[in-house]
Amino acid sequence: MAAGLSAAALPRLAQAQSAAQPPAAPRPAAKPNPYRVNEPVSIEVNARPLPSFDIRDRARVRFGALEYRSGLILTSSFSGFGGLSALRLDAKGERFIAVSDQGSWFTGRIVYRGREMAGLDDVEAAPLLGADGKPITATRGWYDSESLALDGSFAYVGLERVNQVLRYDFAKGFTRSRGEVVPLPPAARKLPLNKGLEALVFVPKVMAKGQALAGTLIAFSERGLDASGNLIAFLVGGKTPGQFSVRRTDSFDISDAVLLPSGDLLILERKFSWLGGVGIRIRRLALSDIAPGAVVDGPAIFNADLGNEIDNMEGIDAHVTDEGETVLTMISDDNFSLIQRNLLLQFTLVE
Repeated sequence: MAAGLSAAALPRLAQAQSAAQPPAAPRPAAKPNPYRVNEPVSIEVNARPLPSFDIRDRARVRFGALEYRSGLILTSSFSGFGGLSALRLDAKGERFIAVSDQGSWFTGRIVYRGREMAGLDDVEAAPLLGADGKPITATRGWYDSESLALDGSFAYVGLERVNQVLRYDFAKGFTRSRGEVVPLPPAARKLPLNKGLEALVFVPKVMAKGQALAGTLIAFSERGLDASGNLIAFLVGGKTPGQFSVRRTDSFDISDAVLLPSGDLLILERKFSWLGGVGIRIRRLALSDIAPGAVVDGPAIFNADLGNEIDNMEGIDAHVTDEGETVLTMISDDNFSLIQRNLLLQFTLVE
C-alpha cells in the first residue's frame, strides 16, 4: 500500500522511468515461528524435582501463609512448549489446562507421588482457534494469550497485546472449539501495550449466590493505571458491570488471580528492576469489597525473591485436597529463553 501511494505521487516521467526498471526481487517468506502450535499434537514433558524452595535455607518450608509442598522444573524437546502464562486445574488438582503466550493450549495430567508432584502425563498442545476455525496467530496475528478463566464448560482467554477476550465452549470440541470475542468496556482498548489484560477470574453464580458479582468476569490489567496510579480492572457482565482499581504498592504488577472456595480473591504479583532483581508476592482481597468505582486493597500473604526457586511466575490456581487442605499451584513463563525456566510449584495455604 505504501509503495502504491508513493508511486501515485510521482510525476509521469518518474513513473515511466520506474516502469522501465526490472521488477524488484520478491521478499523472502517469513520464517515460521517455532514456538507456535499449528495443529494438535501429543508431546512429552520432562520433569525434574525441586526438593526445596529456599535456596539459602533448604530446610525451610514456611513462607508467610504458605507451606512448600513440591516443585518441578519442566522441559520438553517440543519447541512450542513454554511461555506458560495461565493455569487452571480440576477439583482434584490433577487434570490441567494452560495457555501459552504464543496462542496455544496445553492440557494434561499432573502425576503425584504421595502429596508431591512427580511429573506430567498425557500432555497435548493445540492452537487457540478463532471464530473461523483457524489459529488466531495465523489469521489475526493475535497472540500474547496471558490469562484464563473457567465457567463450567466455558473458557475465557485474555489476549494482552490486543486487549481482547475470547470465549470458548468446551462442550463443542474442548480445545478444538472456536473462540468468540467477548465485548469489553471501551476503556479496555486504551490499556498500555504489553501491560494490558493479564488476569481473568470468573465468579460462579453458585459460589456468589445473592451477591452482586455472581456471574461476573473480572479482568485485571498488568499495569494499566488510573489517575491515582492504581491498577485498572473491569467487571464484565453480571449485575454490576464497570471499572474498579486495585491499589498498587511497591511497584508490583498483577500477573494472575484466583478465587478461593472461601470467597477470597488472591492476586499473584511480580516486579522487576535491574538493581532489585525479581520479586513476587500474593495478596488477599475480599470479593465483597469489589464494586464499580472501588479501590480495593489487601494484605500480602506471601513474598519471594531470587533467594527462592522462582522465575517469571505468571499463573496461579487453587484446589482442595481430600484432607481439606487448600493447595496453591503456580506456574512460570520462561519466555522461550535459555536463561529462564518453566517452574510448577505447589504450596499449602496454612493461614
